[in-house]
Amino acid sequence: MADITLPEPVASFVDAVNRHDEAAFLDFFTPEGVVDDWGRTFTGREQIKAWSDKEFIGSHGTLTVEEVATEAPDAVTVTGDWRSQHANGRSAFTFTVDGDKLTSMTIREG
Repeated sequence: MADITLPEPVASFVDAVNRHDEAAFLDFFTPEGVVDDWGRTFTGREQIKAWSDKEFIGSHGTLTVEEVATEAPDAVTVTGDWRSQHANGRSAFTFTVDGDKLTSMTIREG
């Protein structure tokens, strides 16, 4: 398989997630950032942290990137194998980017 190059800030975000670096993970989102996890939405740092503590960083999740697609200058979808103590399986993570921050992350079946 060829090397996959992720655009910034998504590359650094995935690295932070795989290091289980909660502070860095949270800092990637804008103040009004949104996580949409299979239709459940979490808005702002407090809600995202509460969700992540249980289902994302707190469950020691790691993402092995298999594919990347850039739909628009501000939209990147990363598909890969998600492994954690909460959920496992191929998932698609679609990011909306604003400069060096994320305004949203949407998780669906990959």
